[in-house]
Amino acid sequence: MNIEAQFKLTDQVALVTGGGGVLGSAMAHAVAQAGATVVVMGRTLAKLETVANEIVAAGGKAYPIAADVISRESLEAAKTEILAKSGRVDILINGAGGNHPSATTNPNLSLFDLPEDAMRFVFDLNCLGTILPSQIFGAVMAKQQTGVIINISSMAAYKPLTRVPMYAAAKSAITNFTFWLASHMALEYSPNIRVNAIAPGFFVGEQNRRLLLNEDGSLTPRGQSIIDHTPMNRFGDPEDLGGTTVWLASAAAKFVTGIVVPVDGGYSAFGGV
Repeated sequence: MNIEAQFKLTDQVALVTGGGGVLGSAMAHAVAQAGATVVVMGRTLAKLETVANEIVAAGGKAYPIAADVISRESLEAAKTEILAKSGRVDILINGAGGNHPSATTNPNLSLFDLPEDAMRFVFDLNCLGTILPSQIFGAVMAKQQTGVIINISSMAAYKPLTRVPMYAAAKSAITNFTFWLASHMALEYSPNIRVNAIAPGFFVGEQNRRLLLNEDGSLTPRGQSIIDHTPMNRFGDPEDLGGTTVWLASAAAKFVTGIVVPVDGGYSAFGGV
């Protein structure tokens, strides 16, 4: 097989949770461009329809399905619908995740006062929201004896960041789960089921914009600190995740499992000196 052909995802079905978000939609577009039929999954159907329509308008194949990644019942219903429409799931990208303002420390909210419901929300959305889809759709892959799961970790799993204790804890759990699941699926079900993760650096999205940028677009002190510790001297563009996503999903990475790939402009490599 020539090297170009190894990166093709033709005739494969890729499910992207969190597909209506900034990073999730970028990964959905990337695997669609590589030839996959993309199932764009999330909780807000209007956003999912927009992403799916954009993919189709660009010549790709996609359709939306609304589902909640922390509800087994919702995911089971989505699985039934996907298998009825597409017959299989070859790639699962666990893109759903995020933080919550009330789980973030600040001068008016100490660690000791973070509300339990906000902490539980963050941990469930990120950690359980990765494990449950991996159970539901990993079972499909086990039956198929082939498949790829790509989880989304974070720089917070490498170097716990100030102010976001639950987010850092949940993303660290995702990294550990990635290692565990890669071994488990290969040993117990098929060596042709691979599990890896991507650890994005700092990308400006809806949830962190106010932490990184002022209303006039200038950097906040936190944003400036991040840029100062990123050798490539910029935030990531969502499209920067595309190449790594396609590589991990494709036959080009057929002997790669159980790793976390930083896409971070050098942040994790830089010691600050």
